[in-house]
Amino acid sequence: METKLFTPYQVKDVTMKNRIVMSPMCMYSSGNEDGHVTAWHFTHYISRAVGQVGLIMIEATAVTSEGRISSKDLGIYDEDHVAGLKKLVDSMKTYGAKTAIQLAHAGRKAEYGGEIIAPSPVPFDGRAKTPREMTTADIAETIEAFRLGALRAKQAGFDIIEIHAAHGYLINQFLSPLTNKRLDAYGGERDNRFRFLKEVIEAVKTVWEGPLFVRISADEYHPEGNQMEDFLYYVNEMKRRGVDLIDCSTGGIIPAGIQPYPGYQVRHAETIRREAGIATGAVGLITTAIQAEEILQNERADLIFIGRELLRDPYWPRTAARELGAAIEKPAPYDRGW
Repeated sequence: METKLFTPYQVKDVTMKNRIVMSPMCMYSSGNEDGHVTAWHFTHYISRAVGQVGLIMIEATAVTSEGRISSKDLGIYDEDHVAGLKKLVDSMKTYGAKTAIQLAHAGRKAEYGGEIIAPSPVPFDGRAKTPREMTTADIAETIEAFRLGALRAKQAGFDIIEIHAAHGYLINQFLSPLTNKRLDAYGGERDNRFRFLKEVIEAVKTVWEGPLFVRISADEYHPEGNQMEDFLYYVNEMKRRGVDLIDCSTGGIIPAGIQPYPGYQVRHAETIRREAGIATGAVGLITTAIQAEEILQNERADLIFIGRELLRDPYWPRTAARELGAAIEKPAPYDRGW
């Protein structure tokens, strides 16, 4: 039987050498509170490229300064950020990895600086700041910031862009009835709540022709939040607008007691893939090759996003290949020990 985890995967004109994706994970390691790439990022990401990860998606990268989660977040809100990102991209590609960036805005979950903005003035919890409700001018400016972020990502040479619409950050705040209490064209019924993401996608696609992924939180863990029928509506609308893959995570929109278990989010990727007919990525406590292979062989998802296991083991693809009895390419300098 062919091992599916180590078969290539093509989306548009980008071909990954395997189905293993490094999930975007915030490093909070940008120096001088300026959003720039540092030596840490080169060590962190390039080691996973050497380790034979097929697609490396760098952490949530802010499209505006005030949209950062913390002062140490990476940014793509300034032309000066492009040079460092390009050097990082070129270095990862040297070792055979394809590259992606997750464009993000934290909205009410921003913890850096003064005023924070959101679709509605609803704080995350009793300790959080109350955000200012965004005006239509704020919305237009933020959509333009996503467009400029995509343009800079293109200039930096990334192969794939992912829009971060999950984990309770700004786009997720517009999508969810738990956080979007607006009475204008951006609130109310779900087609209005989708409008902000729709306009972000349309703006990004004016400058970006490559593969486009979107990460969503496909379970809000609240009976009054979005349900699967809502997510299928959003996904079908995204598919119509040329989104290539849905990266299926969960949670983050409100404080919620989530009880994770191995593969606890995979069922959402499976449902969306089957019902919407779109490629999906599975993420969430996938730690072994057997898990990953089962997901792919049973057509529950198309890509496997690995997070914490890649923090523990930069060479997880080698570990997975040994578990599955598969042969994979090795870095020539490591031949004696691979």
